[in-house]
Amino acid sequence: MTTTTGASVDAGSSTQPALQPELRRALYETMVLSRTYEEAILREYHADKGPGFDIGKGLVPGEMHLSAGQEPVAAGICAPLTTDDAVTATHRPHHLAIAHGVDLRAMTAEIFGRATGLGHGRGGHMHLFDPQTHFSCSGIIAEGYPPALGQAFAFRRAGTDRVAVAVTGEGAANQGAFHESLNLAARWRLPVVFVVEDNDWAISVPRDAATAIASNADRAAAYGIPGERVGNDVEAVYAAASRAVARARAGDGPSLIEVHTVRLWGHFEGDAQGYRDDLESAAERDPIPAYEATLLADGVLDDAAVAAVREEASALVEEAVAYAKESPIPDPATATAYAFA
Repeated sequence: MTTTTGASVDAGSSTQPALQPELRRALYETMVLSRTYEEAILREYHADKGPGFDIGKGLVPGEMHLSAGQEPVAAGICAPLTTDDAVTATHRPHHLAIAHGVDLRAMTAEIFGRATGLGHGRGGHMHLFDPQTHFSCSGIIAEGYPPALGQAFAFRRAGTDRVAVAVTGEGAANQGAFHESLNLAARWRLPVVFVVEDNDWAISVPRDAATAIASNADRAAAYGIPGERVGNDVEAVYAAASRAVARARAGDGPSLIEVHTVRLWGHFEGDAQGYRDDLESAAERDPIPAYEATLLADGVLDDAAVAAVREEASALVEEAVAYAKESPIPDPATATAYAFA
């Protein structure tokens, strides 16, 4: 694995020092919780509301972007962080929110458009804001990068060692906000970790058809900061994130990590994905069964432990979904509440 400014390579956990079993199990638990959560959201998105409603419209309003397959990014990136650190995510945010400790019930209520949600039901799934964990996301491409600079600047001015992590997709790496943010962060040596989730397709265009270079991690060299590309292996992601976070906490400035991940489902729910030539093989690259098999082979988990992890994840998720369903819909008379000019 290359961590200098220059060439970057995909790397797996075989190149990493062995992690403690407790940490490996925690990474697995985060991945399973994220997938279990999104399977439930998918179910509710298409659920029958009941008499008088169209079947398939579900209880969740608006578009839905799910992150199945990208769980190693969230689990690995967020594990070295605390909730005092900040994370800005993309329009596909659930895995990162879960990994960073956002309250599952409040997040689910927001996704369902309920008054008990993080944004009182006003923002929906693409605009989750949680001051308690310093988490935010946006439907605007590359929008999370500039706010992360502001957070990092504030952290440094306050004399803390807190860091900001800004996540975007590979399609957004061609946006001006991406390059402006890297430039300013490097110039001011801000404690930022930039992360690119490369799922190959952006919305519907192959990354090689839209981007002139093979790895966005190579772009770090233009700004004099470390760039690293890793594969969709949670332990490799964790190792890269640990190095970048330590660098930021020490006052050595920003880093860029690109993770070559996989999007198992559509860009949005309902996406026919006719543009993809890898749909049949995508399921074979599912990172959760692969990591589970590794942990079973290494004796970190056994069949009973796997079942326990899945049962606990299901219980947490179903409780959050029930809470959201039972929460009130915002009163239309309060439509202008929480709006700030």
